[in-house]
Amino acid sequence: MNRIQLSDHFTYGRLIRFTLPSILMMIFTSIYGVVDGFFVSNFVGSTPFAALNLIMPFIMLFSAIGFMFGAGGSALTALTLGTGKQKKANEIFSLVLYTLILLASLCAVVGFVSAPKVAQLLGATREMLPYCVIYARVSMLGLPAFMLQNCFQTFLITAERPRMGLLVTVLAGVTNMILDALFMGVFRWGIASAAAATIIGQYIGAVIPLVYFLMPNRSRLRLGGTHFDGKALIKVVTNGSSEFLSNVSMSVVNMLYNWQLMRIAGENGVSAYGIIMYTNFIFVGVFFGYSMGMSPIAGYDLGAQNTSELQNVFKRSIQMIAISSVVMTIAAVSAAGPLASIFAGKSPELFTMTTTAIRLYSLSFLIMGFNIFGSAFFTAMNNGAISALISFLRTLLFQVASVLLLPLLLGINGIWLSIVTAECMAFAVTLFCFIRYKNIYHYA
Repeated sequence: MNRIQLSDHFTYGRLIRFTLPSILMMIFTSIYGVVDGFFVSNFVGSTPFAALNLIMPFIMLFSAIGFMFGAGGSALTALTLGTGKQKKANEIFSLVLYTLILLASLCAVVGFVSAPKVAQLLGATREMLPYCVIYARVSMLGLPAFMLQNCFQTFLITAERPRMGLLVTVLAGVTNMILDALFMGVFRWGIASAAAATIIGQYIGAVIPLVYFLMPNRSRLRLGGTHFDGKALIKVVTNGSSEFLSNVSMSVVNMLYNWQLMRIAGENGVSAYGIIMYTNFIFVGVFFGYSMGMSPIAGYDLGAQNTSELQNVFKRSIQMIAISSVVMTIAAVSAAGPLASIFAGKSPELFTMTTTAIRLYSLSFLIMGFNIFGSAFFTAMNNGAISALISFLRTLLFQVASVLLLPLLLGINGIWLSIVTAECMAFAVTLFCFIRYKNIYHYA
């Protein structure tokens, strides 16, 4: 089978084949995150499991930088490739990676030092605090690899190597799963070993692509010499600001959810929300994976001024997202009970709470895909401001307002429905932006 290139005409089948590796990559990444939670909840205990869920948003807060450089850098690189400037594209690619390595190292130090204070601010009880600190500090040792792995996910797609991205993710994930089973299931080493298993997988996911791009290869991209280009870095940060805001906002909002749940439902509430996040990542991974895979195509077509193909990709994307949104909502609501039993089967009270929560939360999948696609699409158009606006409203402003106000009316169910309300309001903004900019970028 011939390798699919960014310059190709994309039918439904070709578009699915090109984006499928990134979809599977995101789903698989979510699955091995679920495995961490499974082993901690079943082999370490309920309090460590709640502590893991409480501190996780703090760890994910730093990962936002990796997603920002990956999305923003790949958008600018794809645009540059579309204009035929191969050498310039490689210089931008190299500058992005070297800058990220430096920032990631600094973030790891900050995270390691501040972990105890942050855990206390998040509301960790005396019993939960040591578990929060040890998990966070071990995770910080792998933060540079984690951020590089996130960045490489999009650059491998831009390099027309999405299958390699999938294979690397699978290898890293399988390593994590096996080590989780050994460290916690067999050796019973506790929550620190869960973080250790994760960072070993992350280093695999970061080092393999790093070596690949450093060595001579047949892709469009290669790491090499570069020079400081402030204008390019500003463009990268601007382009990727939506992904940065999305991930930062997600972490902040998750902290707010946990705070509300600790106040309303205690440790069980935090555990239930953690289970929702595990299952949510799997379903939402489809939307993120597709949008990640589509973005370099749209960015390339914009740079090449191939308007007809840009319109083709946009139209087919909207149609596929509409169908998958309905299918995934039905699947998530139907599977709520079995999903809850994986983590909460030993506690009837937690099981009941989690089953209801998943069913209510899953209604957001009807709308969420369009908002994720909209933000990623405007990143591909190198319009970081609009992309960031959609992400900011969707993941922060609308959710914060909802999670603070709805529980006053609906109690704990108001927390589960906050995401549904936020996605509906964000959809109105996304639709307005699609209509407002269609005659500027000519995608419709």
